[in-house]
Amino acid sequence: MSPRFLIPLLAAVVLAGPLRAEDDTPKGVVELFTAQGCSSCPPADAAFRKLVNQGDVIALAYHVDYWNYLGWADTLSSKENTERQYGYARTMGRSNVYTPQAIVNGRGHLAGADLNGINSKIDTYSGEGNGLTVPVSASMRGDELEIKIGAGQGKANVVMVYFDKEKTIEVEKGENSGKKLSYLHSVTNVETVGMWDGKATNLTLPASVLQRPQLEGCAILLQSATANGDPAAILGATVVMAGKNI
Repeated sequence: MSPRFLIPLLAAVVLAGPLRAEDDTPKGVVELFTAQGCSSCPPADAAFRKLVNQGDVIALAYHVDYWNYLGWADTLSSKENTERQYGYARTMGRSNVYTPQAIVNGRGHLAGADLNGINSKIDTYSGEGNGLTVPVSASMRGDELEIKIGAGQGKANVVMVYFDKEKTIEVEKGENSGKKLSYLHSVTNVETVGMWDGKATNLTLPASVLQRPQLEGCAILLQSATANGDPAAILGATVVMAGKNI
């Protein structure tokens, strides 16, 4: 997926309630590709919930739309989420995609229900120097969001990933028919708002360009890309959440 660039480097972050940035540096970023119509996905969604509750990683759930043909249109799915997953497949030299699939730090993949494997891969990447090596922080200054990115090696995009805290869905058709399923951190939109060339960089995003009154959270990823624009390694990340009790 090639997220849309915003020019100039401005984007609104109008969230449903006061904002606060997460204080701790995350160990890694886990992106789960899942679907309401996939019978093997609920165990992965449960593992994902545990991952979110760990509190030491940034966990994002992308609902894909290619299971919709079974008769239940995933209410959280989008073609953009599917395109992002196919982009990762191209980056990793794969010819196909699957659910549930977990992508760790934009570098590798494994079964989405394998919580121990996911945590092990995060730790392995950190030990190899392939963790989140570039510091990224965000803070609110009045009605603006200020993003600070440290120095490092290479080039990357500054990517905003907007998500809902939690959604509960009653599935009426498909492989999970009759189940009430609860989803955390389901992604609603992805946008690229800037570029980083290895030098320390500050971006200021005023809250007057885009209106997002229902938005509950936003992950800020420093993510490299292939020559074709497909997503690749994530070098740094942080999260801004809405509300005092999140």
